[in-house]
Amino acid sequence: MKKLSFRVKITLWFSFITAFIIAVTFGVIFRVSNAVTQKNIQDNLIEITEANTDEIKYKDTIDDTWEIQDDQYIKYGDGYLEIDDDFLDIVNGIYSALYYETGTLLYGENPLAKINADIPFSDNTVQTVNFEGTEYYVFDRPISGDGTDGLWLRGIVSENQGTQQLDRIVSLSSVALPALLILAVLGGYWIAGRALKPVYKITEAATKISQGNDLNKHIESGKGTDELHRLVDVLNDMISRLNKAFKKEQQFTSDVSHELRTPMSVITAQCEYTLESTRTQEEYEDALRVIQRQGRKMSRLIDDMLCFARLDGNKDSYPKEKINLSMLVTDICDDMSLLKTNHIVLSRDIQPDIYIFGNSMLISRMITNLISNAYRYGKKDGKIFVKLSCSDEVLLSVEDNGIGIPAELHEKIFERFYRADESRSTEGTGLGLAMVKDIAAYHGGSVEVNSENKKGSTFFVHIPK
Repeated sequence: MKKLSFRVKITLWFSFITAFIIAVTFGVIFRVSNAVTQKNIQDNLIEITEANTDEIKYKDTIDDTWEIQDDQYIKYGDGYLEIDDDFLDIVNGIYSALYYETGTLLYGENPLAKINADIPFSDNTVQTVNFEGTEYYVFDRPISGDGTDGLWLRGIVSENQGTQQLDRIVSLSSVALPALLILAVLGGYWIAGRALKPVYKITEAATKISQGNDLNKHIESGKGTDELHRLVDVLNDMISRLNKAFKKEQQFTSDVSHELRTPMSVITAQCEYTLESTRTQEEYEDALRVIQRQGRKMSRLIDDMLCFARLDGNKDSYPKEKINLSMLVTDICDDMSLLKTNHIVLSRDIQPDIYIFGNSMLISRMITNLISNAYRYGKKDGKIFVKLSCSDEVLLSVEDNGIGIPAELHEKIFERFYRADESRSTEGTGLGLAMVKDIAAYHGGSVEVNSENKKGSTFFVHIPK
């Protein structure tokens, strides 16, 4: 069963259910038809027996001939019984017999003659009698009137009288119902194939994608709103997102390789140059400073990469808790205001007692990156202004009056390894603003920039309460 295709499995289940329904329908038809037939047989028995009671009359005298006007005359008591000749006919398999109340046959036919004496007379009641494996219906009526007292009219009919009609029903059903089952199975197989057509396309497309590693291909399923078409839409959307993620990871890997290659090349070149010959103490110290600087850059780069990997892959690496954001921002501003890089002055406006649900280490890193970025791209004797407020949401802004960012670069600066000013490429890893964006998103927020070239920039971080 496990090796069968889904289409065959559906068809088999459909066939089983259809066969079961047909079998039940046949059983119901047979039982109902049999019940109706037996009811009709009993009704005919009663009707004909009742009618025959009117065919028996008593006469005091008759002509010399025993047959007059096709009627039968039987001596009874002081007179005669006149019986219509039609009484002799077997109507619809129903036998009629006239009896003395003692059980002695007076006139007519009775297929139960051998056991008739064992069947007591019962007025206006249909009795069921089994004789030689066959069920018979027996209906009795007393004959009442002048001179006919003491007589009983008995009607007898076999329950098999209606078998011809049932046989026709069974014969017709035995042909029609299997034919209907075959048509239903073929139709079910065809319908299952049509319904599963998108699944075949999904399988085919997935195979091609797997063989060719091409995530640009989409599954074509045509128009439709059923479950399979919705599944195709979801899969296409998933493939698109996987393709974007795959390209993003490829680009990230390429960028990381490029960023690591530079400091490694500098370190290697510096080592080779220094070891070529004997150097002075000052030259050795200069070489070590270069190696130290490049090593720190690589360390920062690796640290940032690990942070990205944890944010993307394992959210539990940075558990959240209730933190006092006002106090955290104040402490960071106090510490970083001591840098005084290029005589830049850092000031702040912090609304007290603002709390959020987040990770303090990530939030600290986000704020530090924004302020460090403002220092890096600020101008001499410039200013940095940090503001924290809360109304419908928590809003953190970091403003500077540095070199600014052209409008066409506002989106690109949040990409990994992108630098707006390549002349300062050695001062950072190119991951600061990308990390700010990811940390804000991790806390359910967002980041945006408002900047004008050569006039400064303001970064806004929106975080839910």
